[in-house]
Amino acid sequence: MKPRDPISRLPTHDVTNMPPHMRDQGLWVDDTALRDWFDVQGGGSHEKHMARVGSLCGADEIFEKANQANRFGPELRAFDRYGMRINQVEFHPAYHDLMKLAVSTQMHNFAWHNEGNAGHLGQAALTYMFSQVEGGVMCPMAMTYAAVPSLRTTPSIKAEWMPRILSTDYDARDIPAPEKTGAMIGMFMTEKQGGSDVRANSTVAAPAGEEGIGQAYLLTGHKFFCSAPMCDAFLVLAKTQSASISCFLVPRWRPDGTRNNLFIQRMKDKLGNKSNASTEMEFQDTYGEMLGEEGRGIQTIIEMVTGNRIYCAMASAGTMRQALVQALHHTTHRSAFQKRLIQQPLMQNVLADMALEVEAALALGLRVARAMDHASDTAEGALARIGTAVAKYWNCKRCPGLVAEALECHGGPGYVEESIMPRLYREAPLNSIWEGSGNVVTLDVLRAITREADAVPALLDELEKARGNDQNLDSAIDRLRAEFDDRDAMESRMRTITEMIALTLQGALLTQHAPTKVAEAFCASRLAPGYRGAFGTLPKGCDTDAIISRALGRETC
Repeated sequence: MKPRDPISRLPTHDVTNMPPHMRDQGLWVDDTALRDWFDVQGGGSHEKHMARVGSLCGADEIFEKANQANRFGPELRAFDRYGMRINQVEFHPAYHDLMKLAVSTQMHNFAWHNEGNAGHLGQAALTYMFSQVEGGVMCPMAMTYAAVPSLRTTPSIKAEWMPRILSTDYDARDIPAPEKTGAMIGMFMTEKQGGSDVRANSTVAAPAGEEGIGQAYLLTGHKFFCSAPMCDAFLVLAKTQSASISCFLVPRWRPDGTRNNLFIQRMKDKLGNKSNASTEMEFQDTYGEMLGEEGRGIQTIIEMVTGNRIYCAMASAGTMRQALVQALHHTTHRSAFQKRLIQQPLMQNVLADMALEVEAALALGLRVARAMDHASDTAEGALARIGTAVAKYWNCKRCPGLVAEALECHGGPGYVEESIMPRLYREAPLNSIWEGSGNVVTLDVLRAITREADAVPALLDELEKARGNDQNLDSAIDRLRAEFDDRDAMESRMRTITEMIALTLQGALLTQHAPTKVAEAFCASRLAPGYRGAFGTLPKGCDTDAIISRALGRETC
């Protein structure tokens, strides 16, 4: 008789019916939907880079580094041993390893290395993959990527900082940026009294000499949420003497090589996103350079917000994908009532429903990224403008519920910290808050509808491309048209309208480009009357086997 494996033998029992360790994941090669949608949206020339990144980032050791970076979070080191104020944050070595990997694979600048060649599309796919591993590291990546349009408003700042941003070297040293091999950019907007209402900000900026774009100012005030405070420079809003809000680039070090007056008050003890430092910051005669024209600070920084919103949409889609991957792995190897869980009809309904949600979120985000790549076209630019807000709202709203459902698929083992599921669960709500909560974002959708003449026509033209593909989709398009025609009390209905836009656009995309069984199940569950929103409520007739096989990378649709 073959002896029992000592690893699976305990004094009282043999360990059976437990899923094996997942080990390396193929974040690109095993994700059929990602590869299909990336190709559909025109990213074919970047597939080799995506495959390489998917393999590197999906390695088991990288997931373990993410676990360590979150378990052993950053610590504030406001003073050195001699009592000198240094305002530093110290990180676990695993955090720096992840930062090095992210920077070297262009998580922060892929779009700008590939302008005119699906750059934003590639950026979105990279965000989707790395967010499955670790969300905290992606915060400085997202802000650096998103800062570029704002930096380009001021030629002197663009000339100085763009070469640093385009570097693929991670330089963690706290030294002046001109001495470093690469740089990261952050953003500080929120103040205690205003929150999302940045017009209520009280931070002031006084000219240090000449006034105007590119000139030096001294800032005094506070910022309430300052994430990634070890970045090399930050975009900051402050009021000038004319009481107008302007944008400033605030470096960690002054041009004369001395430390800038960035006084970290304390670290935030957050629900999740533990690897990423978030702080409160005080400014006192803090050096900054005016970015963009005086009085147009909100308009200048809105360019950065747009990039961060597509990041939020794709990060949420990636978080959902990893939660689904974990649930599929567990249910494939766990048995109950004489069947593997994945063979149980009701569990199949739940898993297939989650797989539909992930693919629809992915499709929506990548379509918006493609529109960003072609924003010089009037229709594509308008679709990008409204689409970033729609995708940000809906993907981020769906993420917490899906992660909770995936955790439930594990039962008790998913609720212990040895599993990745608690970390995903804590991470899931964040992107709904970052760059505008649900109400703020849907009001931005309203502004696009009511103030931008091209927004609604561009959206409806995109939907009409799929007219006739599915009866439920056709009805959804008609209902959405009716909402646009009825502008009375629209503000109070904007969550409903934004959800309708998202679902209808997802249905249009899926009916054009996804396997028929995926598209039919999505439209029958999401666009038919009586949509419930709970996972595991797919109607009779949906081919759950085919949908699950696609999610597993075993295409049968």
